[in-house]
Amino acid sequence: MVYFQKYYYKDHHQRQIRKLDETFGCDSKNIKEDLRLIKRVKSKLFHLLYLSFLSCSFIWLSQIFGFPFSFSCIHHGAENFSYEKLSVDPPIASSLSIGTLYCDRSHFRTDICFMKGDIRTNSSSSSIILYTQTNTKAAPLSDIPTKFEEYELEHETIKPYTRKWETSVMNTIDQIHLISKYKPISHHKCDVSHDVPAIFFSTGGYTGNVYHEFNDGIIPLYITSQQFNKEVIFVILEYHSWWYTKYQQVLAQLSNYRPIIFNSNSKTHCFQEAVVGLKIHDELTIDSSLSKANIIGFRNLLSRAFEAPKGLLVVNHYNKRPRMVLLSRRGSRGITNERALVKLAQKIGFDVLILKPNRKTELATIYKAISNSDVMFGVHGAAMTHFLFLNPNCTLVQVIPLGTEWPSETYYGQPAKNMGLKYIGYKIHPRESSLYYKYDKDDPILRDPNSVNKKGWEFTKKVYLDDQNVRLDLRRVQKLLLRVHDDYFTK
Repeated sequence: MVYFQKYYYKDHHQRQIRKLDETFGCDSKNIKEDLRLIKRVKSKLFHLLYLSFLSCSFIWLSQIFGFPFSFSCIHHGAENFSYEKLSVDPPIASSLSIGTLYCDRSHFRTDICFMKGDIRTNSSSSSIILYTQTNTKAAPLSDIPTKFEEYELEHETIKPYTRKWETSVMNTIDQIHLISKYKPISHHKCDVSHDVPAIFFSTGGYTGNVYHEFNDGIIPLYITSQQFNKEVIFVILEYHSWWYTKYQQVLAQLSNYRPIIFNSNSKTHCFQEAVVGLKIHDELTIDSSLSKANIIGFRNLLSRAFEAPKGLLVVNHYNKRPRMVLLSRRGSRGITNERALVKLAQKIGFDVLILKPNRKTELATIYKAISNSDVMFGVHGAAMTHFLFLNPNCTLVQVIPLGTEWPSETYYGQPAKNMGLKYIGYKIHPRESSLYYKYDKDDPILRDPNSVNKKGWEFTKKVYLDDQNVRLDLRRVQKLLLRVHDDYFTK
């Protein structure tokens, strides 16, 4: 069709030129020049249309035959591009071009977005705005807005919390808007300007449970912030003052600056780079193949955060009686014969410290007790998260109640081994569970816990987590503790 039009117009123009030559004589020379100019313009137009058609053909072919084809992997619409699949950390904002807003939504646990350029916060609208220079020459007339301040080039939304797959808790997390728009001519001021990047994240959700505080928050924050070498500002959504008090020593190891409370801060804070959301690898785990960070580095960070003040004597138990810290539970999954367990451990040769942590217990106190111990002993539950305070090559003994084998191994057993600890999972027998005296011995609750767990988390929580205590078989436990004690002196 293009070629037909081209030759049709060529023949038509030649006839018009001859006709004008005969009619107007010498005056036709000017008209001929005009027609030749029109001819050249139309010729260029046809060439442009041909090239456009050729370019589109490549795109269509890539979609039809599955060829990899992309103009830019950092564009906000590059939905199929995944840094998780590449087994590397997402790019830090400094590696992106100015004016970029990019979101990686490929991970099932979390979304994470990156911004670079003229970034400004607007807490009243729960927005972070990236302003770009206007370029009316490059835009079609029909696309040029009459009010630049109202025209959005891009608009992403994100809930910066690392339990993306869990709809119930994500419904409680504040949503934040990431908007790219033209720079306004006026009212474009900064109340506070920062020359270091920002990381935006939420401390909502399950914050209040120590497992989730570390797994969903502190460890992902460590992974995400390591690349900035403490030259980064944390901007916190759904801020809790008690959370900051509890973790301020850890935060001081990650950032040289006080955090900004996003929701209650009406000032416009300006940044040149920003990361919104946190990177997470697995349960209480840092995969060194995906990041420059690693779990031993995180353990060393905790050591720096809670190290004993100068002049304070720390007792060394090496080559003496090994020290065992017993995490005592109140309520469900408590050890009903705890006193007898303590006496047995002491008789075998352990110095036993009973630790009863609660929400008001300072993290430094818990760290000191556990980091100075050789063995940590406890029943499956959130408090087992404190195994992170043990030194490498120490021993973690986790008592596994009925129906909790999978979460015990997934949330604490495997992560402990990843950290270089010696891990022992003590699976109780039905007779050691309080459920033994509530149900018939042939009841699936005792005989086949997996069938009960398949009914859903609600059943697991109601039966095995909230309604079960443990009475340990001390003869079985004695064999275990003897093995741990002997191993201490042979390491």
